[in-house]
Amino acid sequence: MAVNRAARATGMARWLALALAVIVIDQITKQAVLLAFSPGQRMVVIPGFFDLTLLFNRGAAFSLLADAAGWQRWFFIAVGLVATIFIGWLLARHGSQRLFSFALSLILGGAIGNVIDRVLRGEVVDFLLFYQGSWHFPAFNAADSAISLGAALLILDELLRVRRGR
Repeated sequence: MAVNRAARATGMARWLALALAVIVIDQITKQAVLLAFSPGQRMVVIPGFFDLTLLFNRGAAFSLLADAAGWQRWFFIAVGLVATIFIGWLLARHGSQRLFSFALSLILGGAIGNVIDRVLRGEVVDFLLFYQGSWHFPAFNAADSAISLGAALLILDELLRVRRGR
């Protein structure tokens, strides 16, 4: 029993360390952009395709609810905190499942990174902007990237699990 508990704690520590690394990378990159750019300022990195910029998002993905009256800040903080607790519980129960736990750790780190922004600034700092001509993908940040990669890996993990079950 004690050996199982120790193994579980070691596994959990590994996944929490990964989430912490995502948070640190996210916050360092956001701080660097905040220091280097004025709001709306852009720096071309790959002409016609990718710029660094400084934008703020009070909403969720794709600026969902960005124009709401301010309640969305607290709503998204609450959602992020509930997600953090749920993901922590999943990691504690399934920490031995490497791909699943890796994906959850990325999502956890990204969620906490964006919650930190909402708590400290009331909005999320976005700075990665991909575009082609007049089309552009909504600006995003390292936390969003980790969440998206984690979600894609969760789908892959489930597909692999289904395939193994055949």
